[in-house]
Amino acid sequence: MHRGAAGEWGPVSLFDALFGAFAIPFMARALLVMLVLAVVAGTVGVLVNLRGLEFISDGLTHAVFPGLAIGLAIGGTAGLLPGAAIAALAGAVILTWLDRAGVTSDAAIAILLTAAFSVGVIVVSRGDDYAGELETLLFGRVLTIPPEEVLPLVAVTVVAALAVVVTLKQQLFRAFDRSGSLAAGDSALVLDLVLNAAVALVVVAAASTIGTLLVLALLIVPGAAARLITRRMWWLFPAAAAFAAVAAWLGLAAGFAGSVAGGVDLPAGSMIVAVFIAGYAVVLTVRWFRDRVAAATGAVQ
Repeated sequence: MHRGAAGEWGPVSLFDALFGAFAIPFMARALLVMLVLAVVAGTVGVLVNLRGLEFISDGLTHAVFPGLAIGLAIGGTAGLLPGAAIAALAGAVILTWLDRAGVTSDAAIAILLTAAFSVGVIVVSRGDDYAGELETLLFGRVLTIPPEEVLPLVAVTVVAALAVVVTLKQQLFRAFDRSGSLAAGDSALVLDLVLNAAVALVVVAAASTIGTLLVLALLIVPGAAARLITRRMWWLFPAAAAFAAVAAWLGLAAGFAGSVAGGVDLPAGSMIVAVFIAGYAVVLTVRWFRDRVAAATGAVQ
């Protein structure tokens, strides 16, 4: 990989795309943040999948939007993370409270989603660069993460991981036997708040990097893929984490190769999500063929 006289990058080899690209500082920052985020999102996503909370996660994703907008309006890009964190945690508490109050989860999410987005759009529309700011919030800025924001993004993600690890056994018990969990003395309110808060923190970090429209892929796809890869419960978490980490790495590498070698401006966040979806399609296809072969072998025997 080299620069020409005009400053353009030359042809990119496979090694350059997979490894050499990450010697560039902004690519290294993007890889570090995305690897940590992907591993934690994959782990949290397994619980989301087991609990059937995909729609609630979508609601929390949209709840972050006004926080991002207000943070951007007040503090510029430095205000994105704290603004998103406040909005996401507030959304997690509100969703949990609405569910406990007997409001159906679909109705609660619809209320939160529409209210949050309307507030976010109103705030963004007051800015001078309406289109540019909206694009940043919706589609992210993974390749332009400032050095000083790397540690806060990693810290937010690690806090989400710790929240899940500390309550993991209780979360799994509640996922598989809700009544048994209550009979054993586990607090449903506490467990729901912890899980929703962990999801909210993952959403905060993801929305600040790949954008609010693409966050859900990081939470949902790895867990769904892991359930196709293994049926052993405790293997679901490393399988989801490994899938997410590899997909994030390959997504960044593919985006770099396409932009540099192909001359096509490929959004990094969208490329990462595309690789997540492609990876899931591959796993699904392999699982389908494996099940067909097993069924045919059993029929013959």
